[in-house]
Amino acid sequence: MPDASVRVVLAQAHSYGDEGDFAGMAEHLSAALVDHPDNPYVLCWLGVAERELGLDSRAYQHFRACLATRPSDPHVLATAGNAVAALDDPGAEGALRTATLLAPELPLTRWLYGAWLAREGMIDDGLRELGAARDLDPHDPAIRFELGVALYLAGRREAAIDELYRAIDLSPRDGWTHVVLGLILSEDGYGEEAAGVLERGARLRPEDVDAQLLAGLATAAFGADACALEMVECARQIAEGADRALVDEVERRIEEGPEEAAAGLAEQIGPIVLRERIMMRP
Repeated sequence: MPDASVRVVLAQAHSYGDEGDFAGMAEHLSAALVDHPDNPYVLCWLGVAERELGLDSRAYQHFRACLATRPSDPHVLATAGNAVAALDDPGAEGALRTATLLAPELPLTRWLYGAWLAREGMIDDGLRELGAARDLDPHDPAIRFELGVALYLAGRREAAIDELYRAIDLSPRDGWTHVVLGLILSEDGYGEEAAGVLERGARLRPEDVDAQLLAGLATAAFGADACALEMVECARQIAEGADRALVDEVERRIEEGPEEAAAGLAEQIGPIVLRERIMMRP
């Protein structure tokens, strides 16, 4: 538990975060470091604010500094441990495991540790932690998503699909989960169902080039050319660099017909994007 002066700092910081003003949150917490240079709470939430601003290198340094203070708060340990895990930091495992040991009744600690274990190849252990997190909070869509990912990695694909559908039921506007689910459905031969899920995901994530292109290929495979070309045009409007060549390639495949579109999804783009998104840290 932080002392009274730090609680005041954190309350103001969280008010900035609640309003989406992460620049204000970062500025406020940076100033607070003058008086609280080694405080794990200030360092952790400064890292969170900087990560939201895309300042990944600075955020990483503050998360590392947070863990170096040897915090005992499970929320701080889990948050900072999960953050450094994204860069394969060796300190991640100890922080996440300790957070779980300190607060086994806290869903956050169980699902973050479980997600780390599953992606590191310790899938049975990951499933155990994620199952415990689900039992603690069955209505958290993030837990359901991570459990679906772990089940997919375990080769239990139908169970993975069920969990991902449950995540969508709990958070219908989560386009990321729609895209992952749609790709798994496509991979398992549920092509028409996959097309609908991928189209929904693309419309929920209009800034996501890959989502637009995947939806374009999936819908074109079933003759919905107008929808497919709409998706491609959306992708073209936001594509930069190498993505522009990919947009042209997808458009070519769509124009060549349903079979070529289906092949592009199954052989070219789909497996790459699915692997990237499955392995991405929460």
